Amino acid sequence: MDLNADMGEGFGPWSMGDDLALLDVVTSANVACGFHAGDPSIMRRVTAEAVERGVAIGAHVGYDDKAGFGRRHVDIEPSALRDEVLYQLGALDAFARIAGDRVRYVKPHGALYNTIGHHVEQASAVVAAVAEYDPKLPVLGLPGSVWLQLAREAGLTAVHEAFADRAYTPEGTLVSRREAGSVLRDAEEIAARCMAMATGQPIQDQAGGSLVVEASSICVHGDTPGAVQIARHVRGALEGAGVTLRPFSH
Repeated sequence: MDLNADMGEGFGPWSMGDDLALLDVVTSANVACGFHAGDPSIMRRVTAEAVERGVAIGAHVGYDDKAGFGRRHVDIEPSALRDEVLYQLGALDAFARIAGDRVRYVKPHGALYNTIGHHVEQASAVVAAVAEYDPKLPVLGLPGSVWLQLAREAGLTAVHEAFADRAYTPEGTLVSRREAGSVLRDAEEIAARCMAMATGQPIQDQAGGSLVVEASSICVHGDTPGAVQIARHVRGALEGAGVTLRPFSH
């Protein structure tokens, strides 16, 4: 099982999350590429620290919306979205290569992640960007999403992702952040849910039903309060259950 976290989401003097502490826990780092958050100096620092620790680097691409932290839908033309994703990929890959590695996978952020779960045109645009840049790059997404379906059809490696600290609907999608209880905060509860997901056991969905989430990677949001403590609890629970943690990418 892979354990990933969103990182590099500060901007200039403003910080977001504890990247260095998270890099000591996770196996993959989703690094903001300067559009929803991050800047060149942050990208350089986080990629260098990730390489030093043997953590896989992923491009966390998003809408060009720093004011909304990439969590607002943008009605953008597919061709423009394709080019913006390419731009972000290239920027992060430059810093990853300077640090001695390369971008190993792609994970959309926030509203873009949710939109391409069902929006064919935007999903196709992101798929096109990844395929043009490097068709060997795996992509992360929700099981059953349009994004992963189109990625597979384009010959990309589609990787199922689960979320440690988010509530799920009965349909297997994420509960909107606008709803109460959408973000989980109890580290022990989160760790228990992750252990269940990693071993094929059901978790409780928003409606109180049972939901099986099949995934090869589990995400802890770096901006969630107590993210480092949560990540440590999750890692400890998984390793205690005999789950081997390693990056899904090569």
